[in-house]
Amino acid sequence: MKHRLTESGWPVDAQRRLESADAGFSRYMVGVYNHMAAGLVLTGVVAYLGAASGLYESIASTPLLWIVVIAPLAPVFLLSFRIERIGLGAARFAFWGYAALVGLSLSSVFLVYTGESIWHVFVISAATFGITSAYGYTTRTDLSRLGPFLFMGLIGILIAMLVNLFLASTVLQFVVSVCGVLLFTALTAYDMQRIRGVYASGEDSDLAGKHAVIGALALYLDFLNIFLMLLRLLGNRRR
Repeated sequence: MKHRLTESGWPVDAQRRLESADAGFSRYMVGVYNHMAAGLVLTGVVAYLGAASGLYESIASTPLLWIVVIAPLAPVFLLSFRIERIGLGAARFAFWGYAALVGLSLSSVFLVYTGESIWHVFVISAATFGITSAYGYTTRTDLSRLGPFLFMGLIGILIAMLVNLFLASTVLQFVVSVCGVLLFTALTAYDMQRIRGVYASGEDSDLAGKHAVIGALALYLDFLNIFLMLLRLLGNRRR
């Protein structure tokens, strides 16, 4: 029995399955990017309001500051280790809660840097993120082998940042910021390819939705860290 062919030479059934898969992945990625973008907007709004209202300054010199800094870890641990057991609504709520708490902890950005430099660095960060994520989306190179090196680099950056809390070295801060931009740019491409791989493995709609939230969290963190590292390098401080 002969199969009907499309103009491109594909069997009709195969062509339909391919189009359906592409449409499904497009919807999945739109969901990932929508969550990520909404999380960044929420973080920015909370950070601005926290600075403009004086809320951040009122808690900056109290022990509450440590709660604000440490509290975002709770939603991250929930999403990282309990994602299979919680519902999609709970996963989204944890993501929004994390974005809001991070926003409050970053209110100092609006107190330290000028609004103009924050906007300029944001545009540069968006361009860097967009180009790198597009590479991760389209490349046929297997980036998974970079995972262990990127993880070790991330640990190294965290240790250097903790050490510099005590040393307050401008040279070390510069080195950490440059390395951080390179690291999180590479992580953007790596995470984008990993998100594609998760979708390609095939899942039910509820689990796919929760993994879309996890993917959005990964890209959110990549973008936010690129922005913060570049801000330390290029941002103009208020006098």
